[in-house]
Amino acid sequence: MSDLLLEIFSEEIPARMQRRAAEDLKKLLTDALVEQGFLYEGAKAFSTPRRLALHIAGLPVKGKDVREERKGPRVGAPDAAVQGFLKSAGLSSLDQATIESDPKKGEFYVAVIEKPGRSTIEVLSELIPQIIRDFPWPKSMRWGAASAQPGALRWVRPLQSILCTFGPETEDTEIVPFEINGVVSSNITYGHRFMAPEAIKVRRFDDYVQSLEKAKVVLDAERRKDIILHDAKDIAFAQGLELIEDEGLLDEVSGLVEWPKVLMGTFDEAFLEIPPEVIRTTIRTNQKCFVLGKGDRLANKFILVSNIEPTDGGAVVVSGNERVVKARLSDAKFFWETDKKQKLEERLPKLDQIVFHEKLGTQSERIARIGALAGELAAVVKADKAQAQRASQLAKADLVTGMVSEFPELQGLMGRYYAALQGETPSVAAAVEEHYKPLGPSDRVPTDPVSITVALADKLDTLTGFWAIDEKPTGSKDPYALRRAALGVIRLLVDNEIRLPLFDAFNKAQSKVAGNAEAARDLLGFFADRLKVYLRDSGARHDLIDAVFSLPGQDDLLMVVRRVEALGRFLDSEDGKNLLAGFRRAANILRIEEKKDGRTFDGAIKSELLVTPEEKALAKALEVSGKEAASAVAREDFEGAMKALSQLRQPVDDFFEKVTVNAPESDLRENRLCLLNAIRAATREVADFSKIEG
Repeated sequence: MSDLLLEIFSEEIPARMQRRAAEDLKKLLTDALVEQGFLYEGAKAFSTPRRLALHIAGLPVKGKDVREERKGPRVGAPDAAVQGFLKSAGLSSLDQATIESDPKKGEFYVAVIEKPGRSTIEVLSELIPQIIRDFPWPKSMRWGAASAQPGALRWVRPLQSILCTFGPETEDTEIVPFEINGVVSSNITYGHRFMAPEAIKVRRFDDYVQSLEKAKVVLDAERRKDIILHDAKDIAFAQGLELIEDEGLLDEVSGLVEWPKVLMGTFDEAFLEIPPEVIRTTIRTNQKCFVLGKGDRLANKFILVSNIEPTDGGAVVVSGNERVVKARLSDAKFFWETDKKQKLEERLPKLDQIVFHEKLGTQSERIARIGALAGELAAVVKADKAQAQRASQLAKADLVTGMVSEFPELQGLMGRYYAALQGETPSVAAAVEEHYKPLGPSDRVPTDPVSITVALADKLDTLTGFWAIDEKPTGSKDPYALRRAALGVIRLLVDNEIRLPLFDAFNKAQSKVAGNAEAARDLLGFFADRLKVYLRDSGARHDLIDAVFSLPGQDDLLMVVRRVEALGRFLDSEDGKNLLAGFRRAANILRIEEKKDGRTFDGAIKSELLVTPEEKALAKALEVSGKEAASAVAREDFEGAMKALSQLRQPVDDFFEKVTVNAPESDLRENRLCLLNAIRAATREVADFSKIEG
């Protein structure tokens, strides 16, 4: 068995593309090899700012030999058929074929075609150039004189070299020969751009990794992350500080350096007067640096990661970063001080000039809609109506502040700071920030009633507005983040145990944007799909959600969730499983007989036609459990409803065991079919059992 080492070396690979590109390279080549019958033992991809690398272990030296028997025409068949057979089988005469005999079909020709397995190097020489040419970069470029030619290579940045070797672990390897865009494959790579740029000759993967390490390149991105995180924590600890960890930034920075060197910089303590989130965002966004803390406060120091081993201990690198950080923080401090001079409500006229959507008006018009809807929702959420409407009025005002114009990701947060500074109540200030939440499945859900109210109003206005103008998500496209908004509504209601009939909420919201009933029904279906995603992540079954949503009037998400949970527990019990089996048997018989008779059997059960003890017991159980289940549902006692249905298990089992439904007497047959329909009706008190799978 042999190993493949492939490295594609270019000027630069943006950090955000590296990991995906490495995995794409691995998948594309391993899938192509397997498709051609070349199995392997393992594969791992790597990325740095300048290279994609792939190691595939345990490949055969050549493909398997293929032996195929191809059946031809009968002996004595017309010459045209014989010549066609010879051509398709690659034979020059019938002497190269054998004759086999079949008792029914007589004698016929058979060609035995043997194809030797292809050399793995030969196959790789064909596959790799094609993968490189068709590589799925999100953005790519052409370069040089060849870029004007049709079919010119596109790559993320100009391609500089390709290393590609193949061979066993203990022997010399061979170069896999190919050429693309003037770059010829070789066994040469290059070290660190600045510290060791010389060419390096390598043979196999172990040799490659060690050679790069000596040339100041850490190939594995995970190891670079570990180095940065470990060294940053050590440097912070030595100063009595703590690193404020940032996984997203760590991923990005590890993709910016091949030889990480962690250093510490300082900024003026006076900047600590700025909100800590602003400092962190400024340093993170502009300099890709980590902030440090001491207790519950930020420290006036930061961690930077250099791509070189400084000869001066890092003084020049640190000084340069400190100058940039000082300039950025000075800008941030200016915005902070300037923004504080004007109250949020004084900024509202500027929102008249900002269009939210051409069909849905300006931000000012949207604020008016959100405020009106918040006023109507406040009673449902048990929030102070005046505070909810005040928070709605101020919620978008920070969009026109200097700070948010510079750092859009701080919207809401800066509004909270400015609202608190101008003396708004804590609930109003919190709602200004939290009305955007939750922003995703892992984001915190607001718990303050005012925040919940404004957040619901904001999201419902967005959803009903875009539904009213028929701008709904399609496929993977969701430019207005409407799926996220719906999931946000679900989490706000369910996590805070709030009862809100959605149709009523839609109608209130749509009255502000000229909505319609059809849009409301369609939007409820959209919420059902989002609820499936939400509950699936909690382990619930999507079919149970369908079974509950199929019942009329199911637009209270909290009650839907509780009913689904109770239904799931019931169906996990023996009573539930057996009743579901009985329901299906009843439904199947009814479906057949209703189709045969062209009618339904929803009439009343006639007691005088109940002959056997089993059908009498079932009729009595249906009457009792049906009423109890309906009563329990009316009380929103879904566990009680399931318990009532469980009483049907034994009577249903006994009925199907002892009673013939299709009795010869037509009146008995019809009455028994009505009994089966009553089973279906009783279960519909809690769910549409026909939607349940399994």
